[in-house]
Amino acid sequence: MKKILAFGCIIIFFATVVQSQNKNMDTLKLMKKEILLSSCPVLFDEELTAESLKQNWTVHHSEWWVEDGWLHGANPGNHPGMVIHNNDFPGNVLVEFDAATVAPSTHDINVMWNGEWLNDVDQRGMAYVAGLQGWWTGKVGIEKSPEYKFMVGTPLLDFQPGKLYHIIAGSIDGHCFIFANGQLLLEAMDPDPIDNQKYTKVGLEAYCSHIKVSNFRIRQIKWKPVEMKYEPEF
Repeated sequence: MKKILAFGCIIIFFATVVQSQNKNMDTLKLMKKEILLSSCPVLFDEELTAESLKQNWTVHHSEWWVEDGWLHGANPGNHPGMVIHNNDFPGNVLVEFDAATVAPSTHDINVMWNGEWLNDVDQRGMAYVAGLQGWWTGKVGIEKSPEYKFMVGTPLLDFQPGKLYHIIAGSIDGHCFIFANGQLLLEAMDPDPIDNQKYTKVGLEAYCSHIKVSNFRIRQIKWKPVEMKYEPEF
């Protein structure tokens, strides 16, 4: 019995170490590109409080509040419920944060960058959006609003409601990507990239969901090209 318990402790410890390593992975590998996270300047890394939420963010079609150090977003409707930072974040940026769904909600943890909000029609305009367990059938996805002609997704993530995910999403001149817990889940190249000097807003989205977020930061992407080739196998 003691051996079984000890073995169980080893397994639990190993899983914890792996999870920690994934969360703190510094090199993000894409097709023909590498991002060294520690070399990417931090543009935003402020504690999310009730006061900072009120002063620095704008809420659209949803409720957002801070509770026990977590930024909560709740939106029961089938539309983007957003909180958008008031500052501009131009250029190639990535957004990094921890997030989970809040029971009984089971889907849609979403983030926006290179975006805008159209006040005259009160809806999101041009933007990239990426997320977990969305697109109505439980997909990891990336899309470009408002026309949604660029939209990619995969159902292959075994998403667990309530589980904490460390998410990194962004783009390099239209080369969009999303990671979760150290794993690249999806990347796609927009043939008509958003003008990231013109569309500069960053935000979070709850889509018919209740989510919570912490450790939210925005980085300017620094990357290097990588030559990719196969080594002969025979």
